[in-house]
Amino acid sequence: MDESRQNFGNHLLIALPALRDSQFERSVTLICQHDADGAMGVIVNRPSDYTVGEVLQQMGVASDNDALKAQVVLAGGPVHPERGFVLHEGDRTWDSSLEVGNGLYLTTSRDVLEAMARGEGPAQALVALGCAGWGAGQLEQELVDDSWLLVPNRRDVLFQLPMALRWQSAAGSIGVDLLNHASHSGHA
Repeated sequence: MDESRQNFGNHLLIALPALRDSQFERSVTLICQHDADGAMGVIVNRPSDYTVGEVLQQMGVASDNDALKAQVVLAGGPVHPERGFVLHEGDRTWDSSLEVGNGLYLTTSRDVLEAMARGEGPAQALVALGCAGWGAGQLEQELVDDSWLLVPNRRDVLFQLPMALRWQSAAGSIGVDLLNHASHSGHA
């Protein structure tokens, strides 16, 4: 592997206004893994039609936590839309956890949702169905093509801001106002 290659893991990938793909238009994606084989991430600003309560019920997991049950599940991306992903903080890992960076994890195993239902899970967590994926070199090329803006991850974007504010706020963290950004791009 080329050691000089930049790793975009634990960064936010923000769709620029020129990106017209309905799956990614105005999306904010946390890149969870990036290596020579490609990249994988979870869209963090798209609500799905499901709540965590509905997901828990479908899994046969009971919970008395009304706030958890009312939490909206994210539409994490077009890849594996039937598969659950939990993006969370914490120092505890679960059966199938990937460290995204700096105490942030992506877990795909059932045990984290069971712990959340019992009130023993991570304090900060997002639940998503599906993820986004890029083949080897694909994300790098899309960045060159001005489809995306890449910024350092911000926990407030993930866990505090309402979903409707995440796109503009994530870009604003580096001084970019997407609402005043041209909807086309070019190279001189």
